Amino acid sequence: MGFVIKGLHVTEKATMLQTLKESEANRSIKKFDLQKVVFEVELSANKAEIRKAVEDLYAGQKVAVHKINTITIPSKNKRVRGTQRFGKTSKRKKAIVTLARGSEIDVELS
Repeated sequence: MGFVIKGLHVTEKATMLQTLKESEANRSIKKFDLQKVVFEVELSANKAEIRKAVEDLYAGQKVAVHKINTITIPSKNKRVRGTQRFGKTSKRKKAIVTLARGSEIDVELS
């Protein structure tokens, strides 16, 4: 199976998703009572493999996965600096993992 999870996907939007659980400023986001964590994963990984990899990686913290959403990001054409040529960015895949009630991942330690 190899390595399914490449690492945490740390962006402003991913950080916002992780902190929605603790947010008390807006009542409309009270429905986010489960923690969400965003990972970069292999293109060939499916949801069952991602679930097993997350639960194995954080076995010491007793993490259970509730739900997984995957997003495949297509490659883009980019100009190569200083030339008239074009290059491509890599095709990527990320997984938004919703943890079960009572499970938490300490993202600062990861």
